[in-house]
Amino acid sequence: MLKIEKLIPGGMALSTDENGKKIFLWNALPGEEILEYKITKNKSHYTEGIATKISSPSPFRVEPKDECFLSTSPWQIMDYDYELIQKQALVVEIFREHQIKIETPEIITDGQDYFYRNKMEYALYWNNELEKIELAFHTRGSHQKIPIKTSSIEKPEIFQKAQAIVAELNSRHEEARKYQSLLLRANQNGEISGGLYENKKPHPKFKNLTDKILGHTYSYSPNGFFQINLPVYELALKEIKKHINTDKVLDLYAGVGTIGLSVAKGKNLTLVEVDKSAFNELLNNSKNFNHAKAILDKSENVLNYIAPDQTVILDPPRAGCDKKLLEKLNKVKPRTIIYLSCNPATQARDIKILLQNYQIKTIKTYNFFPRTPHIENLVILSLF
Repeated sequence: MLKIEKLIPGGMALSTDENGKKIFLWNALPGEEILEYKITKNKSHYTEGIATKISSPSPFRVEPKDECFLSTSPWQIMDYDYELIQKQALVVEIFREHQIKIETPEIITDGQDYFYRNKMEYALYWNNELEKIELAFHTRGSHQKIPIKTSSIEKPEIFQKAQAIVAELNSRHEEARKYQSLLLRANQNGEISGGLYENKKPHPKFKNLTDKILGHTYSYSPNGFFQINLPVYELALKEIKKHINTDKVLDLYAGVGTIGLSVAKGKNLTLVEVDKSAFNELLNNSKNFNHAKAILDKSENVLNYIAPDQTVILDPPRAGCDKKLLEKLNKVKPRTIIYLSCNPATQARDIKILLQNYQIKTIKTYNFFPRTPHIENLVILSLF
């Protein structure tokens, strides 16, 4: 029997067996006793798996909406308020691991814990018995596909469209092996774009969608990067806007421009993006902004644009910021640094370097991804 100690960054539950080996499990909550579990990875110093038989279930455990919850949203097993508390605790723990002591941050949510995702990618599964295609996801920790009947994380119109596409494929007696996946995206008005990826063929270019964020209209590709949960993203942008206290703003890792263009209207704004597809959409989105300049390059290659009389916005990928960029920020000392991250671990690592010259003015956690362990964290840094 295993006793669950806590949830860890990444979302799994931690236990220790009688030999002192660490056991990391999905479908387990703090305080629960695990009688049986299925091993998905077994290494000399740790084991990963899925709890299958639980004694003394947590009072915070709830019945998941979907049978496929482990594939899409493994935190469907817990009460939503408990999820928020766990995410706050994980942020504190992650920063502590980097020797940064913080108070428990406020966690922001719009309360919409299901049917919020505006993008979903499905696998296609061939049912040999019925001789037809079914929607599927990959089983967590493997390449095995599991057919699905319900999926409650994405917007309902996405799942409905996916079912209609599969029905059309079956009417034409298509086979699942022809396709890599099915990608669909919906905007706030319920318009759908996307489609099928065929094996051994280039990905098709899908029709762009548009959405309004803080009153600004943005165009984006369904298969490019765009925020998954726009209502909560807007809450984060409103907080960011409060801290734009200079006439000059530098938006690094800008994507299609939704942060800088939304919060720095009327400012002298420079936006930097390395992905060519996203950059082209950034150019289109910024064409009506007279004081916006877009640069196609890596953020660490434009260090000369960093200036003391600036607010610098950082929204890097999960790997975090390049060390050269952090060193330049410490040297030039822009007045305010706004750091939004989908990976608090690399964010804390980077902020530890910046704390040579900066202090944490504000830290807030946003639940962009309810029912999953993913955390979006916002830190505002100001000079000493």
